[in-house]
Amino acid sequence: MTTFLLHWAVTAAALGVTAYILPGVHVASWSALAVGALVLGLVNAVVRPILVLLTLPITVLTLGLFYLIVNGLAFGLAAAIVPGFSLDSALWAVLGALVVSLVSGFIGAFAKAD
Repeated sequence: MTTFLLHWAVTAAALGVTAYILPGVHVASWSALAVGALVLGLVNAVVRPILVLLTLPITVLTLGLFYLIVNGLAFGLAAAIVPGFSLDSALWAVLGALVVSLVSGFIGAFAKAD
């Protein structure tokens, strides 16, 4: 249970940093941030593997670059589900997914070091 809570907190922090850094990613409140992190985790666990499998030929053809689009789709889906979490365009979804991934990886590296 603590692993889940730690992962959720890291995702929420990464989403908050992303909303602060990128002008096209908007989070209206702390509760929207918490729910957004939870929904983003669920979408990444359930929907993204299906998208990866369905788009595998395109991903192979583009040498993996289409995977950025798949991550953006998952990020955009989470933003569409959660009220108070919005994106200005699909480009912001791809950039937001990239920044959340980088920030959560950076925070996660320090969380595991302890």
